[in-house]
Amino acid sequence: MSKSGDLARLIRDRAGDQAPEYGLILGSGLGHLSGTVDGVAIPYDDLPGFPHAGVSGHVPQLVIGQLEGRRVAVFGGRSHYYESGRADAMRLPLETLAALGCDRLILTNAAGSLRPDIPPGGLMLLDDHIAYAGTNPLIGEKTDARFVPMTDAHDADLRAALSAAAQAEGIALQQGVYCWFSGPSFETPAEIRAARILGADAVGMSTVPEIILARFLGLRCAAISVITNMGAGLSDEAISHDHTKAMAPLGAAKLERILRRFLRDAA
Repeated sequence: MSKSGDLARLIRDRAGDQAPEYGLILGSGLGHLSGTVDGVAIPYDDLPGFPHAGVSGHVPQLVIGQLEGRRVAVFGGRSHYYESGRADAMRLPLETLAALGCDRLILTNAAGSLRPDIPPGGLMLLDDHIAYAGTNPLIGEKTDARFVPMTDAHDADLRAALSAAAQAEGIALQQGVYCWFSGPSFETPAEIRAARILGADAVGMSTVPEIILARFLGLRCAAISVITNMGAGLSDEAISHDHTKAMAPLGAAKLERILRRFLRDAA
């Protein structure tokens, strides 16, 4: 059996056989949301091959259970390209999610805004992305499946449902393009200006590799950014990871309401 198959069996032994309807990957400062799930928490250390979430603000555990009446699999943290130089660091967790029978993935992240109408504390639903980091998690894949079309990488039906949930909750949810930088250093003002010229609305250091991998595995995807700062040179605020963790809860409370409403109203 494959590694993902072995892990799926291990997870079923602990959490039951029912397949998750949705997978959720939580970003910096958002890991506490996994604690709202009524289910079983499995530390990444108990899942051989799962990455260690080496970034403060992440909770390295997989939680399987019920949230608003839906069976979910919540990843309390992710591994980033900048931690190891591996863009495919989240491949095994996503393969395991697919092996569990899940086919829909919602991702969240902390991001810097390039638009004054999406200030810190705001939320942005991704309608597209730019892989500015210049690498790809499918490099090295031997099969022709590596040639993944990305036209519909951000699923229109999932985005519409998330937008409807935000509207029902009275929460502003802008849409825009997310630009993936490799990190771990923050962007320079010149890079932010370049990203704006390219058509980006927010910048961050995650999410895009996971979306590419998820589409490779046949999962439908949608993603929401919690805006924690303005991009370099667009404000006087001091950008740091501590600042990111401090600002993330401002948007996380609104994001939790949207996700809960989305799950309650899911068809």
